[in-house]
Amino acid sequence: MSATSPARPSAVSQALARDRLGVPSVIMFALTAAAPLMVVGALVTTAWGAIGVTGFPLGYALMAVVLAMFSFGYVAMSRHLTNAGAFYSYIAQGLGKPFGVAGSFVALLAYNMLQVGLYGVFGASLSDLLKAKFDVSVRWWILALVLWLFVAVLGLLRVEVNSRILAVLLAAEIVIVVIFDVVFLANPAGGSITFDTFTPSSLSGPAVGAVLVTCITAFVGFEAAPVFSEEAKSPGKTVAAATFVGLAVMAGFYAITSWAASVSIGPDNVVEASKQQGPDLVFNAAAAHLNSAWLVDVAHVLLLTSIAAGALSYHNTVARYTFALGRERVLPAVFGRTRARSGAPQAGSLAQTAVGLVVIVVYAIAGWDPLVRLFFWLGTTGGLGILFLITATSLAVVFFFGRDQRGERIWTRMISPILALLGLGYVIYQALTNYANLLGVAPTSGLRWQFPLSYAIVAALGLVWALVLKASRTRDYEAIGLGANATVARADATNSSYAPVSAS
Repeated sequence: MSATSPARPSAVSQALARDRLGVPSVIMFALTAAAPLMVVGALVTTAWGAIGVTGFPLGYALMAVVLAMFSFGYVAMSRHLTNAGAFYSYIAQGLGKPFGVAGSFVALLAYNMLQVGLYGVFGASLSDLLKAKFDVSVRWWILALVLWLFVAVLGLLRVEVNSRILAVLLAAEIVIVVIFDVVFLANPAGGSITFDTFTPSSLSGPAVGAVLVTCITAFVGFEAAPVFSEEAKSPGKTVAAATFVGLAVMAGFYAITSWAASVSIGPDNVVEASKQQGPDLVFNAAAAHLNSAWLVDVAHVLLLTSIAAGALSYHNTVARYTFALGRERVLPAVFGRTRARSGAPQAGSLAQTAVGLVVIVVYAIAGWDPLVRLFFWLGTTGGLGILFLITATSLAVVFFFGRDQRGERIWTRMISPILALLGLGYVIYQALTNYANLLGVAPTSGLRWQFPLSYAIVAALGLVWALVLKASRTRDYEAIGLGANATVARADATNSSYAPVSAS
């Protein structure tokens, strides 16, 4: 029986809203997760000061090439698998169900770190802005709770409502970034434009891995298109267009804007200036050359909306991963149901909201720095988790098409995934070897292995849980990675002649 047959009443509550998102809408989710203004105005400025390396423009360009190699195979696989669990589903179908479950646990941890980290930078940035402009002191965590409530409410609405809000915020954000680029390049430090931050010497030494992982963090979101494939119009075309357009736009904005900012501030000055000014560095540099103080104020506000948009986009991604796992009974079945009116994954959304609240409360009580410890540490560690997943997915592509070429060209099913594996493997080696540099802590700090170890722990738990399912709940185990077909596969598994439904 078809997975969309009306004879299955449970399918209504176990399916995301279909045919609601076109290419522009899916691109909005990808680009707002990346948040161009947030990356340049908060991530790069914090990283310059924490890591002490200037070569981020070169790092963005290099990682864009590696991720493009990954995307060819990733998009090819999306033509044969439609699942809101993207990485999880692809790894399960390519490397085996136990590795898929392990990957799903890594994905949940990584995306949650990325999402909750944004509460820290939002609260800290808005608190500083209120103090500077109105001499009003508000604790960061109170402001973080305002964003938390905003995300909690919108996360339960129809997905196209989220998309429209994100589109408006992104459009305004892009206009400001372009204006800043023009201003920076028109006012170079020392009177001449330099390309120092694109030279190999700007990206060398033990901190290279830290820079590349930070760059990966900035690109997180480009891979989100398959997560929304079940809600997209013409999923095959939509996923491909959104993935490559999103990646190209991100690479251009990140590399050009971080380079333009370094030109105006001075390549030799950006590290020290970042340590002193933090996220205000880019805005202070723009204000020094603009006669319109109001424009800089608008940019400050748009930085906050950029962060809010990113938090909402990550929230939607986490909720859909949770939904995919609940539908396939890897997580409790309650997570595999959607709201009847909006089609949004209700339980997954509420669970992610609860995680965000707990993190904000813990950081507030402990008095930990929301900018470095919450935003930068958790955000970059979340990026490391995505790096692990992208690498595993590249390998999954090779194995998936190795068993059945499915009409795909050798470039998409073999050559590009292997090239991506080589590049990603190098980045992982550099990152793990020099993780203390990434966090900006002492080489002897236990954090250098505790954060990466968290992924090994959750992956091991995922492997064990998959084996438990295989031994005790065979029907649920067989449905792993099948996406919308999981409900049918589970229902039909009582037949002695049952064979798992193809995910293609």
